[in-house]
Amino acid sequence: MKISSRKIITKRLISLLIFITTINVSFAQGYISETIQHDGLIREYSIYVPASYDGTTNFPLLFNLHGGGGTNSVWQASSDMRPIADTADFILVYPQARPDPSDGNSFNWIPKVPGTFDDVPFFSSLIDTIASNYQIDQNKIYACGYSLGGDMSFELGCKLNNRIAAIAPVARTMQANPNSFCSPAHPTGVLTILGTDDFVSPYNGIVFGGIEYYISAAATHNYWVTQNNCEATATTSTASPSVERYTWSTKSGCAYVQELKVIGGGHDWPGSFGNMTIDANDEIWRFVSKYNINGLIGCATTSSNDYSSTEGKYRVYPNPMNSKLIIEMEVAEGKEFRIYSTIGELVSSGTLKSHKNIIDLAVLPPNIYVLTVNNHSIKLIKTK
Repeated sequence: MKISSRKIITKRLISLLIFITTINVSFAQGYISETIQHDGLIREYSIYVPASYDGTTNFPLLFNLHGGGGTNSVWQASSDMRPIADTADFILVYPQARPDPSDGNSFNWIPKVPGTFDDVPFFSSLIDTIASNYQIDQNKIYACGYSLGGDMSFELGCKLNNRIAAIAPVARTMQANPNSFCSPAHPTGVLTILGTDDFVSPYNGIVFGGIEYYISAAATHNYWVTQNNCEATATTSTASPSVERYTWSTKSGCAYVQELKVIGGGHDWPGSFGNMTIDANDEIWRFVSKYNINGLIGCATTSSNDYSSTEGKYRVYPNPMNSKLIIEMEVAEGKEFRIYSTIGELVSSGTLKSHKNIIDLAVLPPNIYVLTVNNHSIKLIKTK
């Protein structure tokens, strides 16, 4: 019995269409589209929960942020991290930026006119919403992002540092004058992936009309190296023939800052578009997953600090701390300690006794504080 070539082609086309439809249905079913109401707006986000999640174990949470003017649906297709979430067991979220009224309602994380809106509180609310529906490991919340999404990752690492353990901005350096807006409250893992020939977000920063808007890659890394008490000199290695890896660590060997320098790279998300010699998705998860809210997992991040004043020597530890601070002083009877917030508010005080003093600071929120003892000021970091 003969079958015409037209029938064979028709059957093959039908089979191909069924195959493609199956792929599309499978892809569409992977992400769950959700909304929350925040600041008078209905905000959208897509969430992916691995099949391994059964509600009995706390899963880490990773935000992946699209670029300026983009959408989360397009971005999740471009930087699909579901295969990694399936094997590494974390919940993946692609939020949608809000319309920027100062820029024709284009989707922006950072408004074109300062003060128009602030999306940091949105992310805090989003974390709370997700945590109310899923078992989230609150010590392992991470953020990565592309271009303006990378900018927002820096914002979260700076301004929501009490909830964000590590960040990975891609194709973006930091905004100018980071000391004016960035106050990390704990050792924070920072990975950057930057192209040396990026004309949208230049590797050497942006200066226009004599005003600096974005600092250079070197200044960006130096800021976080200083914040994390790392050594100024990085160790170097080769990630690929066109990508150099720079790693900055503390004296004790705790690595906190890393750059993947894409030689000749543009405004890329390596592995998805642009440079294809490394995979940004893999590199990001491999890096951020090493950290929790206290710093590099398995690495000693607390320290015992010895101080001296005209009235004698004393020790303050641990720093960073969770809930209890210890002050040891050989002769301390009648001497006072005071703890202030960064805006100068007195949040705790008391009288010290000789030898060991244990001060319960569990009621204080995670932040940076200033301890004064014998008219000597010490920066304290409270992590949770």
